[in-house]
Amino acid sequence: MRVLAVSVGKVQPLWTTAPADSRQVTSAIVKTPVSRLEDPLAVQVGLLGLAGDEQADLTVHGGRDKAVYAYPVEHYAVWRTIRMQALKIDAELPYGTMGENLTIEGLTEDRVWIGDVVTIGADPAHALVLRVAAPRSPCFKFNARMGFKHAAKMMVQSAYTGFYLQVLKTGTVRAGDPLSVSPGERWMRVDEQHRFNTSGGQQQLL
Repeated sequence: MRVLAVSVGKVQPLWTTAPADSRQVTSAIVKTPVSRLEDPLAVQVGLLGLAGDEQADLTVHGGRDKAVYAYPVEHYAVWRTIRMQALKIDAELPYGTMGENLTIEGLTEDRVWIGDVVTIGADPAHALVLRVAAPRSPCFKFNARMGFKHAAKMMVQSAYTGFYLQVLKTGTVRAGDPLSVSPGERWMRVDEQHRFNTSGGQQQLL
C-alpha cells in the first residue's frame, strides 16, 4: 500500500452541467498533483489539511473531520470507461481528477473501516497519522468536474467513494510513501457506511 500522488486545489469557478440550470458555482474539486512518483516532493499536512489546498464549502468538505480526502487508484480504470461511454471521449484521467488529495494504491473502501488509523511514511517516529472518518458523499459538483450529469449517481451506486481522513499527527506526505493500517473499533467498513448513509433514498443528488 502506498501513495501514488499528492494533489491540491484552489477555490475557483465551476460550471454545472444541468442543461436547464447551468450556473457558475465555486469549488476546489479541481486538484493538481504537486508530488508524483517521478518527482516526490514533500507536502506539509496540518490539522486542517494539506498546505496549498482549499475547500469552498466547509459544511461538507474540510475541517478537522474531513481534512484529507483519499481515493483508490484501482477505480480509475472504471471511471475512464464510464466517462468514455458518457462523453465518447477516451482520455486518461490524471491523478486528482476525483478531487482527492491522496491517490492511493492497495487500500479500497471494502478493506478499510471507519475509525481505522492510517500511518503514512517509512519512519514511525516522523510519520503522518490519520484516522478514517467517513466515505465521500458526492454532489452535483462532481458531475461538473467529470463533465456528465450522472457521475455522482454512478459514484453512489458503485460505492467507489474514497474516504475522508482526520489528522491525528501532523507531518509530511509525498508520492511513494508507504501506508499501514491499524484497526480501530471496526464496527463498519467504509463501503458499508456509504450504503447505510444512502439507503432508503436518503442521498439527494442535484
